[in-house]
Amino acid sequence: MTLRQRLGAYLFALHLLLFVAAGFLLIEQPLLFVGAEALLLASLVLGFALVRRALEPLGYTRRFHDLLQDQNYANRLAAPGSPELEELVGMFNTMLAALHRERLAVGEQQGFLDRLLEATPNAVLVFDFDGAISLVNASAVAQLGLAEPEGKPLAAWLEGSAPLAAGLDTRSRERSLDLIAQLDALPPGDIRMLTDLDGRRFRAQRGQFFDRGFARHFLMLEELTAELEDSERATYARLVRVLAHEVNNTVAATRSVLDSLLYYRSQLRDADAQDFTTAIEAVKRRNVSLGEFIDRFTRVVKMPAPELRPANLRAIVDDILWLNREQCARAGIRLGWRRCDEVPAQPLDTGLMEAALLNIVKNAIEAVLARQALGVAGGHVELTLERQDGETVLAVLDSADLLGEIAPRQLFTPFFTTKQGGQGIGLMFVREVLMRHGFSYSLGSTGHGETRFEIRFPTAQ
Repeated sequence: MTLRQRLGAYLFALHLLLFVAAGFLLIEQPLLFVGAEALLLASLVLGFALVRRALEPLGYTRRFHDLLQDQNYANRLAAPGSPELEELVGMFNTMLAALHRERLAVGEQQGFLDRLLEATPNAVLVFDFDGAISLVNASAVAQLGLAEPEGKPLAAWLEGSAPLAAGLDTRSRERSLDLIAQLDALPPGDIRMLTDLDGRRFRAQRGQFFDRGFARHFLMLEELTAELEDSERATYARLVRVLAHEVNNTVAATRSVLDSLLYYRSQLRDADAQDFTTAIEAVKRRNVSLGEFIDRFTRVVKMPAPELRPANLRAIVDDILWLNREQCARAGIRLGWRRCDEVPAQPLDTGLMEAALLNIVKNAIEAVLARQALGVAGGHVELTLERQDGETVLAVLDSADLLGEIAPRQLFTPFFTTKQGGQGIGLMFVREVLMRHGFSYSLGSTGHGETRFEIRFPTAQ
């Protein structure tokens, strides 16, 4: 029973009792009875009218509640008939107007934020109070390879309970899961540099904001690969120019002094002359090696822009295989094609690409030779050339599998090497050639006893 009904029942019961009491006047004083009954009837009508007027604010409150419930902030309450309610209704209408303005402002801001998130190349993920993704932009979906991410925590992909995007190959899936694991481990308020399995580098930030008094987290992921590589290239170029200048001056002066010292060989006894000559020649060889060492650095940082012309990949690789066939035959290494499909000519700089592929094949052969030195006889270096997903894919596989315990992200780090006495320049050169051509690449263990260096050439137009 509502308050209005309870008050009405109370007035009716009270006046009913008074009507009954007034009935005792009917016989003795009929005129007084009629007056009393008229007065009670008027009182009952007035009482109902006052109850209705007293409860009128509750009606406005109910209508205000309905407007809030339906979020009809643009509507307004009608002006009341009594001055007592004008202040209350005015206050309600002022609140509705303020809510309407705030809703419009929030809608405009949300629309701007949505457009900004979609337009930014940075990956953005916003989490709810339980750590599940509540907002994600297109860049995050593309970079992380997520499928239907809303409502799932990052750990769901690591546990295998959430799917990755359809169409990802094995390598892309591994890359996505590795990057997701690094992001999931990022502490709140921290900014770190992350590197994925393909060597791409990112700046990741986990921040927080407050929503209704409780903290929520967000992640921002910005790819810095091109920016950092340009910075590194400029730094290495300056360093190599200084080193080349100093070393070349020293090498030239040392070579001249060593040649002059050989003139004194005839003044020594035969036994001493032989040792003297051997020592001088050893120093000269070391001097030449030092010069060649600097030349290799110089070729990397002073590499010319590629001159692209259609080239036959198979012909380039066949020449490289021919150059290395005798060495591999003597060592018992199987060298050749595992698969070679007919592929279209690729626009590339033949000289630069040949040097890069020669370096890759040479590294593979040296890895197998290093494996043989550990007592493992035989081995193979095989190549595949095929079409995959509209691209031409060239892969060099070797049986040494020396990269099984090495994180792929380290392999293209300047001066990092797995070879005894290596300088870490070869892969720097290969990476520079491939990047200048715009070809994607990867290097790592296949997990089946082989190392695979893969280069993907886009479809020629």
